[in-house]
Amino acid sequence: MNKSLEIYEATRKKLNAFNYALYLINWDTETEAPQGAMEERSKQIGSLVEMMLEVSHNSEYVEAVRDLFNHKQELSPVLQVEITKVFEALEKELKIPNAELVEYEMLLGKANNIWCQAKLTNNYELFAPILKQIIDWQKKYIKYLETPTLKGYNVLLDDYEKGFTIDDYDNFFTTLKKELVPFVKEITKAQPINDEVVKKYYDVDKQKEFAKYLMNVMCFDQNFGLTKESEHPFTSGYGTTDVRVTCHYYPNLLTSSIFSMIHELGHATYERQCDSKYDDTALSGGTTMAMHESQSRFYENIVGRSLPFWQRHYPKLQSMFKDNLKDTSAIDFYHIVNKVEKSLIRTEADELTYPLHIMIRYDLEKLIFSEDVDINELPKLWNKLYKEYLDVEVPSDQMGILQDVHWAGGSFGYFPTYALGSAYAAQLYHQMQKELNIEEVFGDETLAKVNEWLKEKVHKYAGLKTPQEILLMATNEKFNPHYYVEYLKDKYTKIYKLKK
Repeated sequence: MNKSLEIYEATRKKLNAFNYALYLINWDTETEAPQGAMEERSKQIGSLVEMMLEVSHNSEYVEAVRDLFNHKQELSPVLQVEITKVFEALEKELKIPNAELVEYEMLLGKANNIWCQAKLTNNYELFAPILKQIIDWQKKYIKYLETPTLKGYNVLLDDYEKGFTIDDYDNFFTTLKKELVPFVKEITKAQPINDEVVKKYYDVDKQKEFAKYLMNVMCFDQNFGLTKESEHPFTSGYGTTDVRVTCHYYPNLLTSSIFSMIHELGHATYERQCDSKYDDTALSGGTTMAMHESQSRFYENIVGRSLPFWQRHYPKLQSMFKDNLKDTSAIDFYHIVNKVEKSLIRTEADELTYPLHIMIRYDLEKLIFSEDVDINELPKLWNKLYKEYLDVEVPSDQMGILQDVHWAGGSFGYFPTYALGSAYAAQLYHQMQKELNIEEVFGDETLAKVNEWLKEKVHKYAGLKTPQEILLMATNEKFNPHYYVEYLKDKYTKIYKLKK
């Protein structure tokens, strides 16, 4: 077994180098690469993936991983978890022909740029052909990986939140529908909050200056990270020493860049606060996408839309935009950033209606992978669900099916983790309230104390623990979605002054 461990560690070193190179290429693609470089870039990605597969599918390495997995009880507890993760991922990958894996990575290398152009020009027809290719590949992927107990769309869901199936998500979303849909209707009948002030013209350079201020508030160390712009904000990184975020700035919507930045810095904080001993291992980074989203949405919503946070930081924002905000108080701004309304854009949605946006995408994905849906019918289905769930008319594909980047990246099965992550966050917050003075730590000059609490409860474990293990250790109970419902109802009952 010692020989197998030597082979594994030597090969892991090579694979890490390939992964780092591909990470940098993808970052560059999504931030500043010229459009004309797309074809050549796609070819080079294909070549790198081919070389990487030669290493990861080498028979000596495959046998070494299998040997270690079969004797994992003889390994250290941490290495047991790592080898199990690597073994499961490798066995999946070996079921897919190498040529198809390479072809798919090349396809994704082109897709983001095409999606971006389609969105900017409101041209779904430009995106539809490559979207169809991605969906067709995903369907083949499902067939390769299906087992007697894991079939269809469940294969994709399992990639993002292991153990969660359609039945689990259906039960989760049924709970949310039952509790929140009537509550949303009650809220929307209340006196509306006027948020026109944040839709005035706000200089983008000043918005960027406030984004830098938020980076300091959240203790984002720029020795190990940087920020750029992209059409759709995202976080990317490699280990604890290279974490990058992007933002998008709208001149006539001040709150967009603020909460996009807080959200992405939430992801970045998780990555940075993982124990560095897991760098260069298969346990590097956050444990699952839902737990990752729990952290970004914890910072964005639970902290970033709280009253103590804005009582501390609103004076800075107000001083930067004196003309626009001179007649708006911190309390006014707190109400504005928590305004509930049925809207079109998921990333701009309020906390309360946000899960309805996720349910729409979840229902569409279930449909795509259970029936033979015509790619050209997807915008109509999208628009139909927005009318049904949120009672809003979709005026264009740019504000409809083209608004999210995820499908261009092949991330089918990802969306449900946003809602699940919000529920994880609410359960963690319930525990945090017992242990910290929320008014004090949310309203402090920086979020250092919040960061430290989340580091100890969640971040430091990186990929060593599952979300269920983390929740049990942090909160002394299993996952309970009712904390999410309670949090939302309590918060918005107070904001909208409803009778309890």
